[in-house]
Amino acid sequence: MKAYTIGRAKENDIVLNDRRVSRKHAYIYQDNGNYKIVDGYFEGGQLYRSVNHIFVNGAMHLEYQLTENDTVLIGETRIDFHLIDRMKETVHTVPPTDNVIAVKEERPKTVNFDDSPFGHTQVQISVNEIIGRHSNMSLETATASPTEIKDLRRKAKILELLFEMGRTLGTAFELEEIFEKGTDLIFRGTPADRVVALLAEEGPDGKIIEDSLYPIGAKTRDASFEKLTERLAVSRTITKKVMTDRVAVLSQDAKKDEQFFGAESIVSQGVRSTICAPLVTAANIHGVLYADRLDPFAAFSPDHLEMISAVAALTAVTVETVKAHKRLAREEVARANYSRFMPEYVVQQLLENPDSFRLGGVNQLITVLFADIRGFTAMAENENPEDVVRLLNHYFTAMSEIIFEHGGTLDKYIGDGLMALFGAPTATPNDAKNALNAAVSMQRELQNLKKNLNEEGFSGISIGIGLHTGVATIGYIGSERRSEYTAIGDTVNLASRLEANTRGGQILISEATARATEGLFPLIRREPIVVKNRQQPVDLYEVKWTE
Repeated sequence: MKAYTIGRAKENDIVLNDRRVSRKHAYIYQDNGNYKIVDGYFEGGQLYRSVNHIFVNGAMHLEYQLTENDTVLIGETRIDFHLIDRMKETVHTVPPTDNVIAVKEERPKTVNFDDSPFGHTQVQISVNEIIGRHSNMSLETATASPTEIKDLRRKAKILELLFEMGRTLGTAFELEEIFEKGTDLIFRGTPADRVVALLAEEGPDGKIIEDSLYPIGAKTRDASFEKLTERLAVSRTITKKVMTDRVAVLSQDAKKDEQFFGAESIVSQGVRSTICAPLVTAANIHGVLYADRLDPFAAFSPDHLEMISAVAALTAVTVETVKAHKRLAREEVARANYSRFMPEYVVQQLLENPDSFRLGGVNQLITVLFADIRGFTAMAENENPEDVVRLLNHYFTAMSEIIFEHGGTLDKYIGDGLMALFGAPTATPNDAKNALNAAVSMQRELQNLKKNLNEEGFSGISIGIGLHTGVATIGYIGSERRSEYTAIGDTVNLASRLEANTRGGQILISEATARATEGLFPLIRREPIVVKNRQQPVDLYEVKWTE
């Protein structure tokens, strides 16, 4: 049986000058016209497996029957297998290169955290130093030293990659897409085997919540690493330091070769080189980029730390821009919706501090206002529908503005009537007075509107208004698919009953509202009325609003 040996030693048939390849790593032999590759070598009748194993078509195998166009990965060397004829085989090798083979990049579903300590070796770089080191070579220097040339080439490579990333990020508006581009750049500019992007959760005030990192994206350079990295945890010790101190960290803990018995052992012992860089801007720190190498014989260098830190800095600016864009878009939609029912100052408070309103159902002291056009039903039956709609739009526009001017919240339109709340969502000592002032202004504004309405054929328009002050349940009420901000309870019902007992041009208020308004307008005591669900008659007052 003819066997072709593969390894780092010169006596092999196929010699691979690669540190990750064992001296005797694998061999290929023919078996009944088929060719098999075996991980390891025989010595004294005993088969010894290699340290880093072999990967065929992206998966680890101890033995594998090769077929046309199979790709074998040993260390950082790719071997393409081709059959020229049945009696002869040719093996082409590709030396170690920065150009990684085209393997579909798989995204690990989850990321685990552990509390493992830092490695024995650490390098730190402040975010202010990212691409901030200046060359010692001046413009007047005649020749550059080899060290300066190497430094300039390194910076040129970083700038080239960052320039390319900057151009592509201009079209990215989703966080996943941003990290996709950043991860690709890290794979191209560093030897990282895995990159994890972790974002921090924000509170309503935009401040970062401590220890709230969650994965937004995770990728492995090679599909063969995916199975291994499922158990690979992210060091909480490292990420916490990066988030707290706002520094990029390189941590590595290289151990002797004989301590490892394959890639799975390396992963299980957590021995790897790690870089963690903050996604930090002048305004905030949004998370971290976490990259690691799974090969204990090949660690990151300070140049790689600087490269990943630069990618993180550029990514952070884009993340902040996207967050700001989404926040403004949400605020614009919210402002448009809330402004239809609430005064501008309340809308602004709601956007700045949404939790302060305790939306979702609370009992609160409010004043409820109901207003309704008298005789509207009979009038609508005899008028053109388009004219009726035009009348209502004109009327509701004027009345809504008055409610907003006095700090009220427009709850809803009810046919030709409306309901407004004063003291919701924010309560003030003047809610009842504001409600009464709004009611008087509505009656007076209708007198001005009558001139135009009479010209359009709507004569004799008048409204009745009822007010009551009391505790009601306010919040978002409805179903998961549709809800509205409103108030419910006896306070609302009584205000509606008062409005139903008014004549055109009247404002009727309860005794509770009369006490709360403290003689703001002259009041005329009226006969108590009996309302549904109340055993005792309700005392009421008419407001003398005419000048």
